[in-house]
Amino acid sequence: MQRFRRIYGAHPLHLLAMAACFALWGSVVLVAGPMTFVNTAVWWQSIVVWFVGGAILHDLVLFPLYAIADWSLRTGLAASAGSSHFHVSDVPVINYVRLPVLGTGLTFLIFFPGIIEQGAEFYVNATGLTQEPFLGRWLLLVGAMFAASATAYALRVAWHTRSRRTSAAVVAAVPNGTDSPGD
Repeated sequence: MQRFRRIYGAHPLHLLAMAACFALWGSVVLVAGPMTFVNTAVWWQSIVVWFVGGAILHDLVLFPLYAIADWSLRTGLAASAGSSHFHVSDVPVINYVRLPVLGTGLTFLIFFPGIIEQGAEFYVNATGLTQEPFLGRWLLLVGAMFAASATAYALRVAWHTRSRRTSAAVVAAVPNGTDSPGD
């Protein structure tokens, strides 16, 4: 197993998952046909162009941006840990910030056409509704994600503090020279 991991660079299940993804992709292309993904009339409306463009945009623009944002979050938290005015808990806060930020970004991509009211005429014709509530609903969703994350962090800190107090009380109850309270 270690030899495989050293050569391949990951667990064998990763290779199996990647093979399954490529097999699924190949079957979709075979069933739908390669020309389904290419619009010969208007080249920029092709699924292939958008997929490749999205991959390039992610790798060359978005990844460096959120790597810098993550780095600044980590260094900011590390700098504030040294401050005498701010006490950092033993529970790391970084993942409780990362998750709602990721959810905010992904839901923004989903809600964006509704927020800018793109295709408003078609939306009204199809549903009989306007796109006005999209921004407010997205903001409520973002607020709920951050509130849930803050609540989860507070509960985790409380549980960690309680378990530390309990273990400290058990250690204090042990008489000197013995290994356990029952000895």
